[in-house]
Amino acid sequence: MRIILLGGPGAGKGTQSSYISERYGIPQISTGDMLRAEKAKGSTLGKQAEEIMNAGGLVPDELILGMIEQRIAEDDCTEGFLLDGFPRTIAQAEALQDKEINIDHVVEIRVDDGEIIRRMSGRRIHPASGRAYHVEFNPPKAEGIDDETGERLIQRDDDCEEVVRQRLAVYHEQTAPLVDHYSHWAEFGGAGAPEYHVIDGIGPIEGIRDQIFSVLG
Repeated sequence: MRIILLGGPGAGKGTQSSYISERYGIPQISTGDMLRAEKAKGSTLGKQAEEIMNAGGLVPDELILGMIEQRIAEDDCTEGFLLDGFPRTIAQAEALQDKEINIDHVVEIRVDDGEIIRRMSGRRIHPASGRAYHVEFNPPKAEGIDDETGERLIQRDDDCEEVVRQRLAVYHEQTAPLVDHYSHWAEFGGAGAPEYHVIDGIGPIEGIRDQIFSVLG
């Protein structure tokens, strides 16, 4: 089973990816993780990517596609894989098609912007341990204080409301068009057309997980 998971920042893709990977026995393939692994191995692809990133550039789609092709040829991808963080743009989705990397299911976890801002801007972290809280959903016993150490909690820079809004703007501009791309392809069919599923991302984590399992079968 070959799966792409779509959704805005804070929609819960990371949590649900872990459930899907475990349930179906398929690896979660993160382009970020692959880049780090290739750099660590000192491979040709890794060296090329490192040179580009060190120069402040973006790793070209063709290089990323090359790493994905290598990765899905490995033995643990025999039964399929879950793409995490790729594709991010229409060009990348079309590149997958050009490489004949067919996808069986595209799952969109849909959460409106207001809820995502509420989720992310309310997060608080204990820096030393990584313990996470939320001002509404999982507040500490004392406001702004870690339950175990009594130390101050922080709000990460990328959880500030202004930054969350910026991330959402980038998502809507670059990645959200993939929703139309894959949903229309699934609706009208054609060679390699995937099934497209919309999951309500509001509610208990386990309930969202069960929705996904239900549509994947």
